[in-house]
Amino acid sequence: MPAELVDAEQATATLKSPTWYRKAWAAIDERMGISALAYPVPEHANRFAWTLGGITAISFVLLIVTGIVLSQFYAPVPELANTSVRAVQSNPWGGLFRGVHYWAAQAMYVTALLHLIRVFFSGSYKKPREGNWLVGVAMFGLVTFAIFTGTVLKWDQEGFEALGHNLEIGNLLGGLGFWFSPNFSGQISILLRLYGAHVVIIPGIILVLVILHFLLVKRHHMSPHPSLPVGESSEQAAAAEPTQPFTRHIRRLVAFGIALTGILGILAILLPAAIGSPPVTGIEITRPPWMFWWPFTLENWFGLSAILWGEIAFFAILAVLPFVDRNKKRAWRQRPVAMTLAAMLLVALIALSIIMILTPAQNHLGM
Repeated sequence: MPAELVDAEQATATLKSPTWYRKAWAAIDERMGISALAYPVPEHANRFAWTLGGITAISFVLLIVTGIVLSQFYAPVPELANTSVRAVQSNPWGGLFRGVHYWAAQAMYVTALLHLIRVFFSGSYKKPREGNWLVGVAMFGLVTFAIFTGTVLKWDQEGFEALGHNLEIGNLLGGLGFWFSPNFSGQISILLRLYGAHVVIIPGIILVLVILHFLLVKRHHMSPHPSLPVGESSEQAAAAEPTQPFTRHIRRLVAFGIALTGILGILAILLPAAIGSPPVTGIEITRPPWMFWWPFTLENWFGLSAILWGEIAFFAILAVLPFVDRNKKRAWRQRPVAMTLAAMLLVALIALSIIMILTPAQNHLGM
């Protein structure tokens, strides 16, 4: 056989033989099934508005990473809590991690809210995705509770007053509010229990719900875009719509994650997370974090119980939405009743928040 043909055959064999990293990847994938993530998704799922859920998950990961670091230096006891936070804030690296943690919490709340709005706007909560909508609403509620507990953990005046509202609402719940009672666990302070909720219970439940949310998306597929043709079933995208592997969607999210981390780092440097003075009993002088402004306006008007009933009403409206809106249309122009009611609710929340900005802090707790 001519030498040229032998060399050509050897070169072809070399090209066809897998490299060591391909062999390693094949071995890992055989056992872990990672390639299953490459399932096809409709092209519209890679638009920015449809990646908000993934960006929310990235914010959650950043919160876990920075929270692990901060937990090494935080003392969850009333005597030392505020001092330990101040010590973290006074260290350049500690201030950076705390700032990223703070801004990641803001980002997670905002992107989760925008994700819910996008899902509503595109009608993606309709059959057969009602259960996944409820999972999303539950996660949004847990994010809200995580921000509340994080506010208390600072143990400054704002956190102390937030805890006071926590205790009063627990009293309003009667026997159902036993967990919020300072006497629930004897020698363990409520601050330590809220710390446990903040770093273990709430993130753990969110993580379980994130996995369930992901599995339901895979089960029911990405919802169809309301302005694009649908398939034989109005619940799925048209077969003619181009698809891309979900792994490409993940690569896009990784890029967003890198950008988000950079933005949060800049915010942490330019706008450091605030920490107030140690709490003083008997006064109520602070405003709550901005996401709680609207229920606190209700408190100013109707008393402290209005916070409880306002939040219950808000989440109840979100929870029952897919079961009372039976219109099968998904385009917003074809859902005038739902869109009008949603706009009225949004305007009311914004108006109540603006009123909170303009209203001086009032005493409701008798502290």
